[in-house]
Amino acid sequence: MENQKNRYKTKIGKKVYTIIGSESDTHMDAVATLVKNEFQSVKDMLPEIDDEQVAILVAINAVSDQIKLQEKLNELNGETQVKE
Repeated sequence: MENQKNRYKTKIGKKVYTIIGSESDTHMDAVATLVKNEFQSVKDMLPEIDDEQVAILVAINAVSDQIKLQEKLNELNGETQVKE
């Protein structure tokens, strides 16, 4: 069975992006809100940099957070396996 592809539009910074995927609009609303908030936070801290540089910093921060969460998950899974 093939996943239904949805088109989702959002404005981040000065540009509108169309995202195509199988996630719900509710999920994409949450993603877009987080990205917009992070984008604006970086822009507020570093108003002299351009939007492309802001986007790269947001991406770096997101990947860093993902790695930290994965490490925590791995630790928890390891602890669970030891206790069993």
